[in-house]
Amino acid sequence: MIYKVLYQELRDEIPVRERTKSAYVEADSMREVRSRLSEKKYNIEYIHVLDEAHLEYEKQSESFKLENAQ
Repeated sequence: MIYKVLYQELRDEIPVRERTKSAYVEADSMREVRSRLSEKKYNIEYIHVLDEAHLEYEKQSESFKLENAQ
């Protein structure tokens, strides 16, 4: 499954929409996504699974880069 993760780069920072970034992670569960990203010390706002249509839309973005959580 592919998950889209919305996050702030600094864990102590209050979430501000203009500074929210996204990452795309391939993993078997949300728990695995959180485990993988724990090293990066992100302030994770939201994680959700991408269905096929949403994934195809996201792939059109220049910032789309898939991370593997294995």
